[in-house]
Amino acid sequence: MSAARFLVSGKVQGVFFRASTREQALRLDLDGHARNLHDGRVEVVVAGTDAAIAGLAEWLRTGPSQARVERVERESFTGEIDGGFRVL
Repeated sequence: MSAARFLVSGKVQGVFFRASTREQALRLDLDGHARNLHDGRVEVVVAGTDAAIAGLAEWLRTGPSQARVERVERESFTGEIDGGFRVL
């Protein structure tokens, strides 16, 4: 199992980005969370197969229809991830 942390920039708050990310993550059988950051970005932390994480990474580049994603940064993640996917 792999894990990753994504920081998504652009118009990504107030456009159902976190809820839509949760739907995608559940479809891909990923655990983790999505939360708004104070600087306007959304943090997405996930754990699962490499293929599932790659699938979510691809989706994050566009996000839901109301979002305008400008940048997606990916980092490795070594912390604890609870089962399921939560919106914080």
